[in-house]
This record gives sequence, C-alpha cells and structure tokens, in this order.
Amino acid sequence: MNAVKSAPTLSLAAPHVIAVSPAMRHLLDTARRAAQRDAKVLITGESGVGKDVLARFMHATSRRAPRPFIAVNCAGLAETLLESELFGHVKGSFTGAYRDRRGKLEEANTGTIFLDEVGEMTPRMQALLLRFLESGEVQPVGAETTHHRVDARVIAATNRDLDRMTTAGTFREDLLYRIRVVHLHVPPLRERPEDIRPLLTHFLARIDPTLRLSEGAWKVLEQHHWPGNVREVQNVVEQLSAAGPDRELGVEDMPAYTLAHDQPHLGARGGDRRRDHMDTLFEHIANGSADFWRDVYDPFMDRDLTRNDVRHLITRALAVADGSYRELLQVLRLPGEDYKRLLNFLVRHGCAVDFRPFRPGTQARGPRAQAADRPRRR
Repeated sequence: MNAVKSAPTLSLAAPHVIAVSPAMRHLLDTARRAAQRDAKVLITGESGVGKDVLARFMHATSRRAPRPFIAVNCAGLAETLLESELFGHVKGSFTGAYRDRRGKLEEANTGTIFLDEVGEMTPRMQALLLRFLESGEVQPVGAETTHHRVDARVIAATNRDLDRMTTAGTFREDLLYRIRVVHLHVPPLRERPEDIRPLLTHFLARIDPTLRLSEGAWKVLEQHHWPGNVREVQNVVEQLSAAGPDRELGVEDMPAYTLAHDQPHLGARGGDRRRDHMDTLFEHIANGSADFWRDVYDPFMDRDLTRNDVRHLITRALAVADGSYRELLQVLRLPGEDYKRLLNFLVRHGCAVDFRPFRPGTQARGPRAQAADRPRRR
C-alpha cells in the first residue's frame, strides 16, 4: 500500500458504500450530515473496515467535492519524511532537498486532507499537527517563517484506542479534542452480518462476474467471522478468482480458514480443536481483546503453543494482509517498531510462512521458491 496517494483528485465521485445493516445506514446518515459542515472528523474502527472509503464518501458529498482530496498514511513514513510530506520543505533544508516543495496540506487547500493512521504519529508530529489545527499556518521544513494559512478540512482515522493512548501518555489529549469534533465509528463486519452477502456480491461483480458459488459456499462465507473485515472479503474473492474456476465453487473450494467455524467443536480431533483455538485467538487479537506478545509469543516460549499453532495464526493474518508482512502489523495490532522483532521471532523459530500464495493474482510455487520467499532475520 502506498504511503501517500498520488496528486490531488478533483470532482471525486462518491464511492459505493455497502450499507444494508441498520448500523451502517445510521452511520452513513450521520456522515452525510457531518459532511455539510467543515468540522474536523475522527473515523475509528478495526483494520479493514473501510475508514478511507467513508472519508472519501464524506468529501464527495460535501461542498468541497470539486476541490482536492489528499490522503496521507501517517504510519507509512518516518517522522522527518512525514513532516516534509505534510508541510513541504525549502531547498537545501536537508540532503536531497534540491528544490522547494509544497506539502500535502497546501495541496489540499480548499479541499480535504485525510490523515490515515493518525494514532501512529510521534509526539513531535502530534505537536506540529496541533499547531496547524489551531492556526491553519504551514511552515515548511527549513523555512524561517510560515508561508500562509491553509483552508483544508481535516478527516483523521485510526484503528487505535486514542482514549487509552491519552491515558498512557502516548497521544496528546488536546490533539484528540481537536480532531474528534465529529466521531464516526465503523462497526466490524461481524457486528453487521447483513452486509456480508451484499459485500461479497459487490466484489464478485467487480473482480470476477463469472464466479459462481453454491448455496453451501455462500453459507460458509456468511458464517465466517471476517476478522479482517471488508479488506478480507475482497481478498477472499481475489483468491477465488485467481483459481480460474470454470465451474460452480462449493464448500471444498473455500479458503481453509473460512471453514474453521463451520466445523463441529464437539468430538473434533485434537488438531481440529487446536486450529479452532488459534482461529479464536486470532480473532481476539484482530479485535484488540488479546495481545500477540502476551497471548502467542509467551505461551509459545513456554511450549504451550506449537510451531504449527503459530504458523496457522500467521497464515490467517497473511490472508487478511494480502501477503504483506508490513500489513501484518496492523492485522495483529502491533506498532510499527515491532516489525523487526516480529520477523526475528518468526524466522528464528521456524514460524515464518510463505507470503506469495496470499498476494492477489499470484499462485503458490514450489518448495524451494517458497523457502526463498519467506522473510529473513533482520
């Protein structure tokens, strides 16, 4: 996923938002009303629920729709690069600054700036953002004075619990009050099962209209808990499409991890029970009620969990993350600085999983190639 979207988008068409459930219909109604004002908005929700889609929807239904919509992923850039990306820089301010460059805040003037993963900002970047929100003034990196005031509507999003972070002192309370004038929370897919079939139908029509599913396959997918939310729905449809079927797909054709909850728990074999346990643990980690280091790493080191247990959990997570070990951090709710620690743990203990089969449009390869694709210790 690119850290920063491309150039400004003008006259952004309202994205198609699936809203069948009462919860989503209420959310969209609230978003439409909020879009008519310039109040700052904070969108919260688990990874993959579509916070960026809701932000684009609000821009497209606001009076600023003909103006630029700029999206920045705050978790995708180091602090110094993020400052330059947002505020711009002047020539000679740092190595590689060969010319003056406008920041994304200036590019979003009269439009909307979408700050995704705002909870990943460092304390210094939080202070710089707060100063901008209070004054509207932009001071490029290396400049002695501010350039001018910017009129950009700010929509921020995060999958973090910012209230808990303010209590822990890792997120500024005054900044939270500034960005949370309007608070929109996107519920996870498991809390709005009415949207599962419409979402599947939408992605099937968009990705591969030739795909046909049996009623049994539909039932399996509708009963799946979707810990990766809408992003996982799209990923599953892409996996099914990549198989290139010329027949109706049945239950046996569904991804293995979607079948776990369709299996009987009573009388199951030991291996099935262990997989069920890891599936449940994965969902708890994905929704924030469990912690990877406490509930997976520690039990593994104490030999309460096996290598296969961890590999099964990582397989589930990679399926949600489109095969990206970077995205794995968001799925497992780990901070960016845990990337090397996670890879070192997986590689050192033989728990790494080949990511290639989970990349959209790719096929699994032979054992030797798969081994080469596994992450190496950093």
